[in-house]
Amino acid sequence: MLDALNAPVAPRAVRRADYRPPEWQVPRIALDFDLDPTATRVRAVLEVERTGDHDAPLHLDGDGLEPLSITVDGAPAEWTATDRGISIALNGARHRIETEVLIHPERNTQLMGLYASGGLLCTQCEAEGFRRITFFPDRPDVLSRYSVRMTADKARFPVLLANGDPVGAGDLDGGRHWAAWDDPFPKPCYLFALVAGDLVANRDTFVTRSGREVALGIWVRSPDLAKTDHALAALKTSMRWDEDVYGREYDLDVFNIVAVDDFNFGAMENKGLNIFNSRYILADADTATDYDYDAVAAVVAHEYFHNWSGNRVTCRDWFQLSLKEGFTVYRDQSFSADQGSAAVKRIEDVRSLRAAQFPEDAGPLAHPVRPDAYLEISNFYTATIYNKGAEVIRMMATILGPEKFRAGSDLYFDRHDGTAATVEDFVCAMEDAGGVDLAQFRRWYSQAGTPRVSARLEHEAGSGRARLYLRQTVPPTPGQPTKDPMVVPLRIKLFGAETANALGSEQLVLLKDDEAEVAFETVTEPPVLSINRGFSAPVIVETDRGPAELAFLSAHDDDPFARYEAMQQLMLDTLVAAVRHGRADQAPVVEAVRNTLTDPRLDPAFVAEAVLLPSDSFIGDQLAVVDPEAIYQAREGLRRELGQTLVDHWRAAYEGARDNRFEYTPAAKGRRRLRTVSLGYIAASGAADASDLAFRQFEEADNMSDRQGALTTLVNSGGEEAREAALDIFYHRYAGNALVLDKWFSTQALSSRTDTLARVVELSNHRDFTLANPNRARALVGAFSVNQRAFNAEDGAGYRFVADQLIALDKLNPQTAAKLVPPLGRWRRFDEGRAKLMRAELERILRTPGLSKDMLEQVGKSLD
Repeated sequence: MLDALNAPVAPRAVRRADYRPPEWQVPRIALDFDLDPTATRVRAVLEVERTGDHDAPLHLDGDGLEPLSITVDGAPAEWTATDRGISIALNGARHRIETEVLIHPERNTQLMGLYASGGLLCTQCEAEGFRRITFFPDRPDVLSRYSVRMTADKARFPVLLANGDPVGAGDLDGGRHWAAWDDPFPKPCYLFALVAGDLVANRDTFVTRSGREVALGIWVRSPDLAKTDHALAALKTSMRWDEDVYGREYDLDVFNIVAVDDFNFGAMENKGLNIFNSRYILADADTATDYDYDAVAAVVAHEYFHNWSGNRVTCRDWFQLSLKEGFTVYRDQSFSADQGSAAVKRIEDVRSLRAAQFPEDAGPLAHPVRPDAYLEISNFYTATIYNKGAEVIRMMATILGPEKFRAGSDLYFDRHDGTAATVEDFVCAMEDAGGVDLAQFRRWYSQAGTPRVSARLEHEAGSGRARLYLRQTVPPTPGQPTKDPMVVPLRIKLFGAETANALGSEQLVLLKDDEAEVAFETVTEPPVLSINRGFSAPVIVETDRGPAELAFLSAHDDDPFARYEAMQQLMLDTLVAAVRHGRADQAPVVEAVRNTLTDPRLDPAFVAEAVLLPSDSFIGDQLAVVDPEAIYQAREGLRRELGQTLVDHWRAAYEGARDNRFEYTPAAKGRRRLRTVSLGYIAASGAADASDLAFRQFEEADNMSDRQGALTTLVNSGGEEAREAALDIFYHRYAGNALVLDKWFSTQALSSRTDTLARVVELSNHRDFTLANPNRARALVGAFSVNQRAFNAEDGAGYRFVADQLIALDKLNPQTAAKLVPPLGRWRRFDEGRAKLMRAELERILRTPGLSKDMLEQVGKSLD
């Protein structure tokens, strides 16, 4: 029977159209854990209730469990093994099911279910990890109230945490102890959590707007305690923000966060007990960059916001994943924008969308925000679900306006509190509260692909009129060869080319058809078009604006994002021309950057973003066939020209941004960012003192942003001696800090040097490299695979290296391995030689015996 239970089965697709409500609900579950890293016993008592008039048996999911006993209403049960668990035939409407199973946390390299991490025992149950802990109907629409009792060795595991509020604890004979927790709110099993270990807490309290006091705790290993203040402050700030902006108040007496080193995700929103990848909790000036600080605050906020948008209202099924993730990403983006520069935050969000989601939408793994089918749900934790899903929510907020959008979110929470909801439920709440019809807008959830919008502005000189002609197309994607027109909200404004004055106020145009025409009156001078301001829609806009108009907008547009976008488009057009023709007029870019650098009205943080060149990969996205070497040479050529022509301005910006004392404030962050960007351009100029300047910054830095910025400059363009010395100093200074060593690995993996692959292969054999830790695997293998020049070496050696690593990683952790497949799947974008080599590696992976379901799906789709 045990062999039948755990026998491998061929993967089969799960389809949204096949959804059926659960035949059995589990209103209550009591869990009793006898914790031990090598062998943990889990006793579960399920109160089950039949739903509706049917005679279907009770199915309980289970994966890798050793059943010790199964009873029904106190008597031994007759059960049969199925392809994903066990089935029990039951006659009555209500029963008490008791099971006892044995699991082995130390063997659990998948990091799903209950596993060991650095002396801790912890859990990860989203999406389908709970079935690796005990038998249960592992689906999000089965909501239960949980009570948990844990027993463990007190010396080894002095802290025992679970969901909800603590209800009891005590000592036992033999040096053991117990703790009990109870969660009064019904939740799906993917939100279950447990942590046991030798931990200390940074504690505080938060008083809700109704006057309840909530005990807060961030639990870490003792040496890390001093690095948790920023996360704790971010938690309190996000709790207040959610009350002020969304009217959502926390509902338990305690809120705990635990940081663990081995984690497949960034963090997990388990009810009342969030478990975090330590990289999103631990931060101090010496070990965390400004980006790290921002990411900690954003992820803490994201997981806290899930208490309502994900926990109190959860997903009916996994096809609705963006219901909680897209909405919550939008909420955390809004929170982060309120904490600093909203313009810079929007730039960062759009850059991330274009780097990850746009290529996904244009490749073999394209899927709608609400998918129709999957083999392995873990493969759908994608940029489309999260980032594009957030943009869909943002578009709804733009269409409705702030007041109606808030009314819609209130109605959504009120209607569906304590239930498992759907995307349709959310959209209906917005329609009812906002008095709008979003029927066509729903296509954003059902159609994959990034819409392309062409815009052509014509001015009738002397008449005072102008006309804007818009046209949209949605490209074919796998399984969706033809598309219907989308609703595209475009924020548009005209500026006078002679006076730089606004020619009227901004308009919100809803493009709903294939083509549309927008008329403007009282246009008294030649107009310049500012379109998709604030990136109001996640689309690719194509216009006939030339270098002069783009340079004009980069200097005069009153929307910060549109100003940045004009500069980026000017740079992009120049770089694409250089790739295609071997040369391009660089003067307009140089002058636009000069104007930006010398404009005293601009925030240094914005300047630093505006003057950065588009990435190699984004340049490649504009080309029919990606030529990595030509793109690199074109980009380096423009960097060199900007560095040499504006070297005095870069030096002035560098010295003007010097700050000898670390502060985590928006102004200080902006100065540090501009200083590092300026250093990069000084190095690109070929200045004789560039290496010395970078090495001095590296040695004198009192914060990780300045130190890593200098290290990156040295690794990419410094002299050999300075480069190796800095890498050696960095390694020995941080040899005991895994998170900082990840930076050491990734900085080298992202290097633009010609010997990067050789260095990465060497690093893969380093004593500190391991595929068993997801962060470390991503830091080396993941970083290298997005290094367009090095990964796409013409001989295919980069492809072979990554494929070798993925085959090895799949045996340990299929989820992490599968998420690193997409760079190999972009073979269609490259020349015939590279494409053939990439396909060969994908085929080799597919032939590997025992390949996981996660990898089968990703690799198979990549080859289709």
